[in-house]
Amino acid sequence: MRMTAPLLLSLVPMMLALAVSDALAAPGKREQTVLMQGKPAGQQSVDTAADGSAQAEFQYQDRGRGDHIKSRWTLDAAGIPTQYDAEGNNYLKVPISEHFSVQSGKASWKNDSEHGEKTLSAPAFFLPLNATPEMQAVLARALLKAPGRKLALLPAGEARLEEAGTFDIASKNGPQRLSLYRIAGMNYTPDSVWLDANGDTAAVIFSSGWVSVIAPELADSLPKLIELQDNAGAQWSLRMARELTHAPKGPLLIRNARLYDPRDLTVTPNTSVLVEGERVIRVAPDAAMKAPANAEIFDAGNRFLMPGLWDVHKHYSDSDGAMDIANGITSSRDLANNTDAFLDKIKRFDAGTEIGPRVLAAGFIDGPGPYAGPTKMLVATPEEAIKAVDWYADHGYMQIKSYSSLKPELVPVIADRAHARGLRYSGHVPAFMSAKQFIEGGADELQHMLFVELNFMYPRVQDTHTMARLTEVGAHAFEFPPDKPEVREFIEFLKRHHTVIDPTMGIEEDLFAGNPQDKTPPGLKTVASRLPPQAQRNLSWGALKAPKGEEEAYAKSFPAMMRLLKALYDAGVTIMPGTDALAGYMLHSELVSYSRAGIPNAEVLRLATLTPSQVLGVDKDRGVIAPGKFADLVLIDGDPIKNMEDIRKVEAVFKGGKRFDPAQIEKALGIVPRKAVAVGQ
Repeated sequence: MRMTAPLLLSLVPMMLALAVSDALAAPGKREQTVLMQGKPAGQQSVDTAADGSAQAEFQYQDRGRGDHIKSRWTLDAAGIPTQYDAEGNNYLKVPISEHFSVQSGKASWKNDSEHGEKTLSAPAFFLPLNATPEMQAVLARALLKAPGRKLALLPAGEARLEEAGTFDIASKNGPQRLSLYRIAGMNYTPDSVWLDANGDTAAVIFSSGWVSVIAPELADSLPKLIELQDNAGAQWSLRMARELTHAPKGPLLIRNARLYDPRDLTVTPNTSVLVEGERVIRVAPDAAMKAPANAEIFDAGNRFLMPGLWDVHKHYSDSDGAMDIANGITSSRDLANNTDAFLDKIKRFDAGTEIGPRVLAAGFIDGPGPYAGPTKMLVATPEEAIKAVDWYADHGYMQIKSYSSLKPELVPVIADRAHARGLRYSGHVPAFMSAKQFIEGGADELQHMLFVELNFMYPRVQDTHTMARLTEVGAHAFEFPPDKPEVREFIEFLKRHHTVIDPTMGIEEDLFAGNPQDKTPPGLKTVASRLPPQAQRNLSWGALKAPKGEEEAYAKSFPAMMRLLKALYDAGVTIMPGTDALAGYMLHSELVSYSRAGIPNAEVLRLATLTPSQVLGVDKDRGVIAPGKFADLVLIDGDPIKNMEDIRKVEAVFKGGKRFDPAQIEKALGIVPRKAVAVGQ
């Protein structure tokens, strides 16, 4: 039989997959480079024996943080671990230890927050809690050998393997044929791994190259691998957007709503909202609103209708856009991302080819050095600083965010150039500088409440590159109550300078009030059980463990921050809610924390809708449900004015008049919908 060229080409990926599925990783030692935003940050070495057993060491540095894990494992003939052991430290430098084994058909595992066992009736793949990137490739190879390319996961869940293409990629050793595989079932969207023709790990790339683990000979081809991987993710997102976006064929009339207006904090029942295209054209009592002949009618069922929510502290990747929409976030600000794929993602959000909110972009700038942030924009001179600001301004960014390694003397240079180009300026307070000095240098805004706290510890605490910026706050925040003169003075200073605070209280609570043995942040306790089993295991940034003798001080730190938040609000300092954490769900937790701090609920909703629109200069189109504004609306099945926990009960979301069903989005992301839990499904 003579094969035609198209038929032969169509069989190449199949033949390659069969070759990979028949092999474990090739014996020998392999060294891989860890890159952050394309810059060297660490290494991964994997030493595989002929019987498939292996040992690996993975370490990288990220602003004084980063994992360092040494692991060993043994695989059975199907490529499934029968034994796994690991020691080292996690991202926050906390020591970790993890062990897994299968004996006589019973699997058992133990790490610093989990301890379990299970009698196996079928093969199951154990995923370590603090896994090296190589384990993702080990799982991919096992899935290639598994029936139907599916495997149960331990402690819970199921993984499924999808092929996303085979490509000829340039390397320093000549062209290589690599296959891209996507593993579904572990997270909200499939995880990716690149294997070569021998089944060895070529690359594992996270979040459009934010972190990449890659064979050195392929490093020059990393941009191409990121492009191909992002294209596969974009196609997945496109299918989801087409299936889950409900666009009316004509005008949309929302009837029978209790309408919240952040301008005067009123809630008006029996209200109708008429939408044409992407904008609201009329708001009126139900009885006064006549439906156009061709209108689609949506009955709000006397539920709470409010403007779309904001999250002003994002770092978009993977499924974040869809998770934001599912939770009522229709506008956001990204405060640091790559300068390539991220802009394409925003374009897809705007075009409707990927589900996501309207995003304003802030450009990320830091100074060079061992604690430099993950950005290509590292500046050491005024000329470099001005050039970086101009690049961001020329590419449509609306703000500059600087980081801890920036030279303090460059703060006024960046501030002046940003303001000259019409951009805002904010950030982490650079090391060896106080928050007061940062603001006097021209900053418009502070990220994270901990930098407000650190202002009171300056000049005793100056080097905030390191973990000291966390540990010092944990040990001493309680020493600075709102009635202390220096605290009152700084609050008045913030008010006089019209400084905005993005406090990220959800992360502060996780860090300073969480349990180091519990991977679920306090603010996500009511949500975690609905998330994919593997995603549940690493929701926390990592709660700080108090040193011996400082337990009481650490326990007082987050309550002290909550009192400071209320004092800032009472003094009239502008606050905007942001998360820097799990998309969507953490924003609800942020708002709940404001309510717990004593800010009236109606005011909390204004902070989450109208306030960011005004501060960020887009209130012409957003922040209020009113004629001429974007039809960005959220329907809540409850009353967050009475109980802020009801903000989690998102029933429907409209972005530009297009409707999204949160339950449908959650199902597509492997999340159990809220209502399914309520009825016990």
